[in-house]
Amino acid sequence: MKRGDWLQETGKMRFEEADISYRKRSLTQSGVAMLLELCDRTFRRYMNRYDEGGLDVLADKLLAQASPRQAPVDEVGRLVERYSNRHMGWNAKHIYVWYQKKVFAVTLGSRAGYKKPG
Repeated sequence: MKRGDWLQETGKMRFEEADISYRKRSLTQSGVAMLLELCDRTFRRYMNRYDEGGLDVLADKLLAQASPRQAPVDEVGRLVERYSNRHMGWNAKHIYVWYQKKVFAVTLGSRAGYKKPG
């Protein structure tokens, strides 16, 4: 299970438990909001949305989306292969510096009219 999915499911379970306590009147709105680590107003908004559409309406859609900054799978695969075959034992900082130089050189070198300094 991915982290985003786990967070969604955990949040749904916590909200259901808090909703049951609130509807039984064993907790106040502010008590439930504190339990869910929300402010009172946000809890009221969540309750309105929950009453209109159920738990699925409360799902955070941003957690389900892929990051626009995420590296392409084939590029990550090449980097992992290069590390395991050639740079074993390097730490993350060394790999990052090497990768930045490599990518930056390829990007600049591929431009028309680019001359290497020096």
